[in-house]
Amino acid sequence: MKNLENTRIPTAYMKAAKSSKQGIVRELFYPVNNYINPSRQLVTNRQIDPLEAGRATISGQAIMKSCSVYLPAGYDKRDADTRYNVLYLLHGVGGDQHEWLLGSGSEGGHSILCNMMDNLIANGDIEPVIVVMPNGRSSQDWTDRTFNSEGTNMLGFYYFDYELRYDLIPFIESEFKTYANIQETAPEAVEYNRMHRAIAGLSMGGMQALNLILGGFRCDSAAITGMAGEWSNGLVETVPARGMTDLFAYVGAFSNAPTSSNGKFLGASIASNGHRLRLLYMTCGDADSVSIDCYAKSIDQLADFGGDYLDRFYRVLIKDGVHDFQVWSNGVYQFARLSFGNEEAH
Repeated sequence: MKNLENTRIPTAYMKAAKSSKQGIVRELFYPVNNYINPSRQLVTNRQIDPLEAGRATISGQAIMKSCSVYLPAGYDKRDADTRYNVLYLLHGVGGDQHEWLLGSGSEGGHSILCNMMDNLIANGDIEPVIVVMPNGRSSQDWTDRTFNSEGTNMLGFYYFDYELRYDLIPFIESEFKTYANIQETAPEAVEYNRMHRAIAGLSMGGMQALNLILGGFRCDSAAITGMAGEWSNGLVETVPARGMTDLFAYVGAFSNAPTSSNGKFLGASIASNGHRLRLLYMTCGDADSVSIDCYAKSIDQLADFGGDYLDRFYRVLIKDGVHDFQVWSNGVYQFARLSFGNEEAH
């Protein structure tokens, strides 16, 4: 475990890069076969055990969702030789596939997120990377951004892993020139591929990075399940997610939301899944009244229970930081450098 003093983003990295060094952002639609329907069932085209899902599973028609995708300067789909790492960024409870772009602010007519990525790549700090920003609600009403503990849009946050594994990643890796290819299932290919994928999220997306990628609990409405919960937000833990460390070697959680699972459970899940996590980067503002308690809960004993299956574990407390993009932009800047930095051997 490493406790780091906060390193601020260089001011120059938030400014627009030279036009020749600027990436582009595209919005793409893709079919989703794994999502929550109006009856709170899991629609799926896979053989998923209802006991694993914690609810009934049925077949059904695919829905179409959209995601924002940053492509680095020089990306050329006709170039058969150049391949790219992929960073997935997850949004907060009231956000969507545009939150990372709009919420980070702008400078020089460009999103600060894009400016940071452009400058990191242009200055040789990181290898060129594709950044995918999906809508994290795997539900038929995925465009509904309201907070409603009984809503299927809220439930969809806790089932995003099925969409990610079976719909989004296959789409991205067939559409773009990526190192990783999820269609390759040999053990050595799985290990190679996960080294070229990273995922991180802010607030609710930080919870998803912990609960769904490392392996924590899904949640549902207390009122609908009839269960008692520890939170005042109307949600309760239900069944554990199996985790996705077979797909990701680098995970980041920025100001993770209150429904995040505790460190003991997360660490044990990392160990039981059997894939060594190369990087876990967690950060929170010390004045963040929303997340500071659950951040502390989620890091407590995580390293102890993760054991040899957890490599680099950074926890970064931002002095006077609150629940906002000053913390989250700093988080993605540091996380990208640690995941795909040129000084690291991948």
